[in-house]
Amino acid sequence: MEDIEELKAEIKKLNARATQLKMDLHDLSEDLPLGWEKIPDVAEQAFLAYEKLTAARQKLAASVH
Repeated sequence: MEDIEELKAEIKKLNARATQLKMDLHDLSEDLPLGWEKIPDVAEQAFLAYEKLTAARQKLAASVH
């Protein structure tokens, strides 16, 4: 049970990080053409964050069943 609670806490952190990066991408898009050179870096960070979040959610789903 403790592992599930730890995983839920980790998912909460990952979700917050992914959401922040999503907003960072959104902000970049609104400021175009300024800051266009930052797009690949922020996009990669967002991709990795959502990849980790998805994996953690899948792990939680597998643990519950």
